Amino acid sequence: MQAAPLRATPAHPALPLPSVTGALRAVEAVLMRGGQRTARRNAWTSVLEDRRRAKDRHEAEYVLEAAATRRPHAT
Repeated sequence: MQAAPLRATPAHPALPLPSVTGALRAVEAVLMRGGQRTARRNAWTSVLEDRRRAKDRHEAEYVLEAAATRRPHAT
């Protein structure tokens, strides 16, 4: 009688690994209460919005400066 061949099968089926964002949010949920979590997200949203406005302002300054330095065409 021969022994049955061993198969390499995991004890648990493979689960997808959580994303970094998901892992950070899970840690955040454990460490902070709901109100603090909401305040932190609102603050980060404000930072991103401020960065977007600064970029838009910089682009507008560039366009205005370029328009101001152009010479008018002779008619």
